Amino acid sequence: STRAFRETPPWLRRSRVGLACFLGTREPNPALVSRRGGLSNMLFQCSLPDTLATVGDEPRKVLLRLYGAILKMGAEAMVLESVMFAILAERSLGPKLFGIFPQGRLEQFIPSRRLETEELSLPDISAEIAEKMARFHGMKMPFNKEPKWLFGTMEKYLNQVLRIKFPGESKAKPLRRFLSYNLPLELERLRSLLESTPSPVVFCHNDCQEGNILLLEGRENSEKQKLMLIDFEYSSYNYRGFDIGNHFCEWMYDYNYEKYPFFRANMLKYPSRKQQLHFISNYLAAFQHESEDPSDEERSAIEEGMLLEVNRFALASHFFWGLWSIVQAKISSIEFGYMEYAQARFEAYFDQKRKLGV
Repeated sequence: STRAFRETPPWLRRSRVGLACFLGTREPNPALVSRRGGLSNMLFQCSLPDTLATVGDEPRKVLLRLYGAILKMGAEAMVLESVMFAILAERSLGPKLFGIFPQGRLEQFIPSRRLETEELSLPDISAEIAEKMARFHGMKMPFNKEPKWLFGTMEKYLNQVLRIKFPGESKAKPLRRFLSYNLPLELERLRSLLESTPSPVVFCHNDCQEGNILLLEGRENSEKQKLMLIDFEYSSYNYRGFDIGNHFCEWMYDYNYEKYPFFRANMLKYPSRKQQLHFISNYLAAFQHESEDPSDEERSAIEEGMLLEVNRFALASHFFWGLWSIVQAKISSIEFGYMEYAQARFEAYFDQKRKLGV
């Protein structure tokens, strides 16, 4: 419509593939639009038809991201996320940024596929994820370096959860069960445990799950540099243990299940001690050029300390995404079993507590 065109940002009007994407035009040169994955945003792959030649450095394909959860976090959060995305693109750590508009942005389309859950445990894949995460953690970013994000966000989610009212029993009943866990007290216990758990503050991805890791097309059989981390909307300065522990938790969850609740959970898939040490040793190896090589004894002590650190912070991952999922059950229009997912995360939280004896 004319009104929609007037509201389209000028840079997007000049991009044929972006404009066709944005307006869903059919004439005269339609873009080919297909929906892609995402639990927090809606993602669309937009392509120029084969009959249309590109002009200058115009891309044939772009990824259109329409914001979901971050829209409700306010303008400041969106600006920070866009700045972060642009910096990471500049440092070749993420896709290029083609433009921003109030409800989303246009990104470089990377020929690739997202990893499958079961691929996270493959030794070469796990080693490269560790190396990529270490590089991420080594970055200096122009953001607040106080580690307030984790508990600040959980407190915000918890306050929302305590006020939520669901009209139907299908969601009201599980909400009552979650509230019976005494979540405010549980959060304070978790805070106390993690305050006594040393973990350096680094720039964290905070959502390093298989759907946010691309396997680059044409590099599938390469030994290294075949992966790219994407989707930085939760990234912030945070505790190292959370980023690694959260990634380990994601080994248990498959989000590609075709039927409701659109995920599968398997707590037996949590990485073994051997698999965790494989990840940790590759993570530490990425920093070796910055310091003298530790002795075998020193390396073993560091690894044991990290095992304790990341498995305790895995508790925070379960608690964080459990609360997040209850909030999403109220506000999200994406078809997903958010209450079932919250239940799976809280079950894993209490199971992990028992295993750790805390």
